[in-house]
Amino acid sequence: MAKTRKQTILKAIGAILGVLALGLIVVANTGKDTFSVERSIVINAPMEKVFSLVNTFAFWVAWSPFEKDPNMKRTLIGPPKGVGSAMEWDGNSDVGAGRAEIYMSEGDTEIEIKLDMTRPFKQSNKVNFLFVPEGGGIKVTWRMSGATNLMSKVINLFMSCEEMIGPEFEKGLEKLKAVAERG
Repeated sequence: MAKTRKQTILKAIGAILGVLALGLIVVANTGKDTFSVERSIVINAPMEKVFSLVNTFAFWVAWSPFEKDPNMKRTLIGPPKGVGSAMEWDGNSDVGAGRAEIYMSEGDTEIEIKLDMTRPFKQSNKVNFLFVPEGGGIKVTWRMSGATNLMSKVINLFMSCEEMIGPEFEKGLEKLKAVAERG
C-alpha cells in the first residue's frame, strides 16, 4: 500500500514537472526569432591601425574580451588578414569552442565575420565591425546578430543576449581603444 502511495506521489510530481517544462517551452517559443547586440566607441588612432587590429585574428589576443582562457587552443587558418582569414578555438567553459571567418573586408570601413559556435551549444551568427570617422577619431561599432533557436529562447527567459554579450563588447572595445591609442 505504501508503495502505491509513493508511486502516485512520484507520478504527480512527474506530471507537474512535465507541465512546467512544456509551459517553459511554449513561453520561450513565443520569444523573438532573431537577436542583435551592438556597442560603439570612438578611438583616437589612425583608421588603418584600428581596422588592422580587427581584420587580423592574430591581433585579437591583445583586445578580445573572449580571451579568458590562457590554455585556449587557437588555430589561424588561411591568409593572415582579410577575406578568408579564419580562427578556430577550443577553450574552457568561459570561451567554448568554434570558428570565426572573415567573409567581407571592405576598405577600412567594414568587416563581416561568420561566427559558428560549437560549444557550449551550436549557434551561427553574423558579426559586423563598422569604422566611421567621427570628431577626429574613428567610431567603431561592433554588432552581432542571428537567429534564436529554442535553447537561446529558453536562456533569454532568464538572461537576454543584450545582458550577456553587451558588457563583453564594451570591455572588448575599451581594450581595442587602449591598444590602438598606444604610441
